[in-house]
Amino acid sequence: MKTDNYVKLVDANYVKDYTVELHFSDDTVRQIDFGRFLFNHPHPQHDKYRDLRNFRKFKIDHNNLVWGKNWDLEFDLSKLYKGISPK
Repeated sequence: MKTDNYVKLVDANYVKDYTVELHFSDDTVRQIDFGRFLFNHPHPQHDKYRDLRNFRKFKIDHNNLVWGKNWDLEFDLSKLYKGISPK
């Protein structure tokens, strides 16, 4: 199944630390921990999201989970749908 063509990301909720619960249009729910990615892949554009106050400001934009008004940080929907945590 090509998730980007059929399944939509409909809701995202902060859980704790760097974990977000994602809800998809087919009723699939996944909890993804983004902490390991943020701390193992330093980058000036997304380092500010190590601060939990900034991390919690994610949104859904065009079926993507994003941070920042210019998509400073975003993750592949098909991997998130499969429950694969960013490494």
